[in-house]
Amino acid sequence: MGMFDKLNRLSGSHGELRSGKGLVSGVVSLLLAVLCFLGVLAFHFPEYLTTPQLRKSYDVEVLRLVMYWAMVVSGSIALFNVVFGRVRWLSFWAFTLVALTLVLGGHKVEVDPNFPDHTPYIGLDWFILDLLGSTLIFVFIEKLFALRRDQPVFRAEWQTDFHHFLVNHMVVGFVLLATNLLVHKLFGWAAHDGVRGWVQGLPFPIALFLIVLVADLVQYWTHRAYHEVPVLWRLHAVHHSVKSMDWLAGSRQHILELILTRTLVLAPIFVLGFSKEVIDTYIVIVGFQAVFNHANVSVRLGPLRYIIVTPNFHHWHHSQDDEAIDKNYAAHFAFLDHLFGTAVQSDREWPKQYGVVGDYVPNGFFRQLKFPFTWKG
Repeated sequence: MGMFDKLNRLSGSHGELRSGKGLVSGVVSLLLAVLCFLGVLAFHFPEYLTTPQLRKSYDVEVLRLVMYWAMVVSGSIALFNVVFGRVRWLSFWAFTLVALTLVLGGHKVEVDPNFPDHTPYIGLDWFILDLLGSTLIFVFIEKLFALRRDQPVFRAEWQTDFHHFLVNHMVVGFVLLATNLLVHKLFGWAAHDGVRGWVQGLPFPIALFLIVLVADLVQYWTHRAYHEVPVLWRLHAVHHSVKSMDWLAGSRQHILELILTRTLVLAPIFVLGFSKEVIDTYIVIVGFQAVFNHANVSVRLGPLRYIIVTPNFHHWHHSQDDEAIDKNYAAHFAFLDHLFGTAVQSDREWPKQYGVVGDYVPNGFFRQLKFPFTWKG
């Protein structure tokens, strides 16, 4: 079997990676090598491959340092595996990508910040940073506090969720453009300087609580509509079709649902005029909870679980169990579901089975993209 065939077979498989054979270290080495190669492309073409909002936030020198050590770790692992005959074909791919990254300039590529505004772009930098950060943080957390310890990192259907993760990150520019345009066109009339001035004058903790509460109230009713309106459920069923809960599961989301939900949630945030500092902090909270609450972790937070949405709370929302159908809609504040009578009531601590009842949503990114517009299934 050739190296291309072996790589293709590995990427199409799932299950626990066998330790002691070099496969685990080989996959880590290849992942770092791929991210380094994508990173050097972003250094060369920042106007087309990086997100304008992120360019203003991160320190390029720090990113250079991260890339340097990623290349060192990836190359060292690959070289070790090659020398000691551990999955040499996999290590060859990693070593080749690291070498190619170095040929293209590696971490020393000069970045020209002077390019025209409003250049069309894809969010390659957002994809790289989020994938690196998510795997380092959440895979570690899942191993440390695993709910289902027999669930491997590469569980069944991980390829579909990774495809959603990839595409939704790459089209971040389109999503931002679409949501901003829709918010300004549809809700611009409602913005008043007096209200916006009052909101911006609020103390930071109060403003932060208010933005999360307002956003979650809109999200709650939007989410509930996805379940109760059949045509909207066709979109949302894609998200619910995931059968294994982990940090990657939340990425399974139809692009139209993503745009619609973000537009409706961002509308009151825009109208009320929260400050940039409050919005940036809210984005961090949303980003963390969206991943963490799908994660394969056993966390309940005691009595706080009645106030804050935890993995336990959101896992029930994805359950096929009878008592969990159309329940636990909130994304941040669990007390909203208790207030509106949609909180799960069960004697069991965790649900038994995830996914859509009847399992009629097809697997695969493109089939799920088409699914809401099909009449059968």
